[in-house]
Amino acid sequence: MRIVIAEDNAILRDGLAQLLIERGHEIAAIAMDAPTLGAAVAEHRPDVAVVDIRMPPTFTDEGLVEAVALRRRFPDIGVLVFSQWVETRYASELLAGRAAGVGYLLKDRVADVGEFVDALERVASGGTALDPEVVTQLMGSSRKAETLDRLTPREREVLGLMAQGLSNAALAQALHITERAVEKHIGNIFTKLDLPTSDGHHRRVLAVLRYLEQ
Repeated sequence: MRIVIAEDNAILRDGLAQLLIERGHEIAAIAMDAPTLGAAVAEHRPDVAVVDIRMPPTFTDEGLVEAVALRRRFPDIGVLVFSQWVETRYASELLAGRAAGVGYLLKDRVADVGEFVDALERVASGGTALDPEVVTQLMGSSRKAETLDRLTPREREVLGLMAQGLSNAALAQALHITERAVEKHIGNIFTKLDLPTSDGHHRRVLAVLRYLEQ
């Protein structure tokens, strides 16, 4: 395989490159930030790119955003995201449409080098390699969206205003309905979002968090 590695941690980057070279693979280029990664892939057209999520300058999601962009620009090049975190928003985009040639592994869960190399070879040949935790979180994110789909347009409107911090009285005034009607809508929202009465949780806050997560 011809491989491009995008990893800002020098020890991990150099160690990974050496391990792959020892197994007969070619390191076409090494990138330490997202723009360099994009340029390296465009120049060398590797079989697969190994991409860390958090890279300079902000160390948030630059690597994953670039991985999504690479999938769009070079659909025939495999992309393996190798990170300590699961970012469900961009992970969904990474897998959207055509999941062939995509991998998402968590660093702490890769048991040995052989396991990682097997996953990398699978992605390079058009297969898929997904960490079980990634799958679990993606399914959970999907279920949350499906749960919100249970709400009627009016209930979604009420929940949206709740997210803005409006009280029941303010909701009633904004929607030109009675406070009793507002209370009924909110009760329906709690039921449809599976938020039973609990002494340990504030259902209004939980409902707003569910809304914001979507």
